[in-house]
Amino acid sequence: MSHPVLLVIAHGSRDPRHAATVHALTERVRAQRPGLRVETGFLEFNAPSVPRVLERLAAEGADEVIALPLLLTRAFHAKTDIPSVLREARARLPRLHIRQADVLGPSPLLDATLGRRLREAGVRPGDLPRTGLVLASAGSTDPEAIAVIAEIARELRHTGWCAVRPAFASAALPRTEDAVRALRAEGVERVAVAPYVIAPGRLPDRIAAGAAAAGADVLADVLGPAPELARLLLDRYDEARVPVGASLSA
Repeated sequence: MSHPVLLVIAHGSRDPRHAATVHALTERVRAQRPGLRVETGFLEFNAPSVPRVLERLAAEGADEVIALPLLLTRAFHAKTDIPSVLREARARLPRLHIRQADVLGPSPLLDATLGRRLREAGVRPGDLPRTGLVLASAGSTDPEAIAVIAEIARELRHTGWCAVRPAFASAALPRTEDAVRALRAEGVERVAVAPYVIAPGRLPDRIAAGAAAAGADVLADVLGPAPELARLLLDRYDEARVPVGASLSA
């Protein structure tokens, strides 16, 4: 029995770095699991759109697709936009079985990706006791998504940082620059900013500008096509593919 196609659903952006990063990530997923068909669709701004990919898969004879939102929290796109697009596709393509996988976060693999990016930016384990961390998310109007980011920040506080503050590039407060300044006001010697976003674009640029404006000592890169993130995509695919309690060996 062939494996379901993995369809990675990204939001899309006018910034060409966004799509390039998404494609680099899906290439890493393919490399980690040779033989798995991995497709990419975008909700807006970029091609191919999610409906077009699903139509092509149905025309090629695919019978099962797992649609995986490239999202870190369960906010509007995961709860409304993507389910709506998939419902419409199911109605038009009744022979194509489409399942929606869970969002990516929270996950220890995301924490590991953050750690990788911070190390690449120059943060060493011995720096943590005197370094405050700003966990900078894109932001959301969804209270559940905001609460998840705040909880991740609380958990990171127990990994050695002297302080951790959440921040948001849009829709919620505080902004990155305000979180950096708050840590300085508390007497934190060194401040690092870690963007909790997958790909470059307007909001990550806003995070970077806020970090620079407030004089942060370290700015990590976006999560990007990290091996840990590719592994997480495959984990979410497997969770959606196999019912609870069943074996993955089939």
